[in-house]
Amino acid sequence: MRPEKEAIVRDIHDALAGSSYVILADYSGLTVEGITELRSRLRPVKGRLTVVKNAFLARAVEQLKWNGLPTLISGSTAMITGDGDVTQTARILDSFRKETERPSLRGGRIGSETVDGAGVREIARIPPREILLGGLVGTIAAPLSQVVGVLNQKAASLLYVLKAIEEKKSKE
Repeated sequence: MRPEKEAIVRDIHDALAGSSYVILADYSGLTVEGITELRSRLRPVKGRLTVVKNAFLARAVEQLKWNGLPTLISGSTAMITGDGDVTQTARILDSFRKETERPSLRGGRIGSETVDGAGVREIARIPPREILLGGLVGTIAAPLSQVVGVLNQKAASLLYVLKAIEEKKSKE
């Protein structure tokens, strides 16, 4: 293989190895403006869309020994990689796909798991991280707030008893 092609494979390899996820999509039918728009939507969530040649991508995946991903490499391939929240990236891809009917999501690799296109769309339906964390905090805080309410009520009851005793003694 020529040195310039080896450099391209090395760049793809480094992009795959340095990302927490990779999503493969068929970008055929998308215009240059459409790809530019999708790239600009992915930028805030630290997602990068790269159009890659299948032979180079297949060689990089082979070097990484990622089983399952080679079956997704065919046709016009766009590789979406990133370090941010994969649910936000999947949500952007899914909403863009609904608007333009492109790109079709083939699948990808999230962490050490390979998922198909339906799996990527399911990931897009997961609520944002902030909402999940808020629900967790609410679940943890609910019993504590109930305990505080019970203790507050007991303190108020004690206060009422002491007030009643004070009124009774003041009348005597």
